[in-house]
Amino acid sequence: MSLLHRDTRREPLAELSRFRGEFYSCLTARSDALFELADAVLCHDGSVRSLVELSLVGEHRRGHGGLYAAVARGQVHTDRMRQALASVPLPRAVDGRLVLAVDVTCWLRPDAHTSPERILCHTYGRGKDQHIPVPGWPYSIVCALEPGRSSWTAPLDALRLAPGDDTATVTARQLRELIERLITAGQWQVGDPEVLVIADAGYDAPRLAHLLRDLPVQVLARMRSDRVLRRPAPQRQPHTMGRPPRHGGEFVFGQPDTWGTPDTETATHTRLYGTAGARSWDRLHPKLTHRSSWAATDGTLPIVEGTVIRLDIDHLPSGATPKPVWLWWSGTDATEADTDRLWQAYLRRFDIEHTFRLFKQTLGWTCPKVRTPQAADRWTWLILAAYTQLRLARPLAADLRRPWEKPAPDERLTPARVRRDFRHIRPKTSCPAGAPKPSRPGPGRPGRKNSHPTPRHDVHTVRKSGTTKPKTKKSMPPRPRRTG
Repeated sequence: MSLLHRDTRREPLAELSRFRGEFYSCLTARSDALFELADAVLCHDGSVRSLVELSLVGEHRRGHGGLYAAVARGQVHTDRMRQALASVPLPRAVDGRLVLAVDVTCWLRPDAHTSPERILCHTYGRGKDQHIPVPGWPYSIVCALEPGRSSWTAPLDALRLAPGDDTATVTARQLRELIERLITAGQWQVGDPEVLVIADAGYDAPRLAHLLRDLPVQVLARMRSDRVLRRPAPQRQPHTMGRPPRHGGEFVFGQPDTWGTPDTETATHTRLYGTAGARSWDRLHPKLTHRSSWAATDGTLPIVEGTVIRLDIDHLPSGATPKPVWLWWSGTDATEADTDRLWQAYLRRFDIEHTFRLFKQTLGWTCPKVRTPQAADRWTWLILAAYTQLRLARPLAADLRRPWEKPAPDERLTPARVRRDFRHIRPKTSCPAGAPKPSRPGPGRPGRKNSHPTPRHDVHTVRKSGTTKPKTKKSMPPRPRRTG
């Protein structure tokens, strides 16, 4: 190994060791067992299928009883953990801007009748045109996106939605606290480009932009194709009687005769989608009413203006018929360069789906059958810490490919390939966890039946925009006990 190559590897290794030490400091109870459990997730050969199998990994030096006790009764200092995630190096766009993506993914628990705070989660892809609500724990996760095509993201925060939460309000509070942590950590300074937050159509983009209007944040979100927006109010003529109008003419997404001449129009040739044509219309806003999420607002409702972008492509790689994509940006006076930058940034939002798939299928995020939501939160933070270690070990990993896999350059290694070499990277970093102390096994539980069965809990729904009261589903009656 040359000296130059050794110097380039020294800084990533120091950053990885620093994060591992900070991660250990965030574990305030059963820290050794939790830290070794995260190492077992990273060093396990293959996908994690169950929690007990991690006790057989060599990096986990404790038994399966200590493993379950750590997940059930351990403690994680979440505020310090969030600050540690915000302090690591983050990917940025070409112009140096931080691009954040927010989305909700669900930990489905349909058979956990004794687990509290479950919510009906809408699932997709379980049948042809079927969206079946399944009980589970939904998590709102925020990740920093990379500029190019990649399966890597930088998870920064995870928040479980409680029954009765308003998605827009909870997400706005989550993003506000995250932006404040990024500013404290020096990730954003005065004079830097504003942070771009990208969301899907399930979020109320104008309300999200209104709640974050005092922060250096821009909101970009997709809108449904059946939306109706309003133009600015026309200038009031002199000597006109009556109250001045607050809204102008309608802009109906499904009626091209209401669009008018676009303010910008671009055409870009792409490799996967053919020619991508983008048009934008400036200063459009929704007509708000005192209903749904604006029901508690007193006085005159605000006018949240933004830029609407319509994206049309020639074809899709799958061969399906392409549909137009409508985007709403909280900024105004967009140029042609802004239009191209925004729709290309929105396509990077789908990189967060690769992260969710890695969490669930490879790292085993939803595999443990934990009972309490607190244990689910604890395990979630361990998965986020493990993935962050993979991202920091990315410059240090070698390509340990399978014989049937194609070789990949070092800068194009996927998280799964970096995980294969983490067992060799781990000994070079600091391991603050102490060795387990020898002890004799306990007497075990007395041989008697449980006379206090665990009660069942209701299944709730998240309050979304347009609903005023969360619906509940009656819990099933307890099963009759056998006699005789």
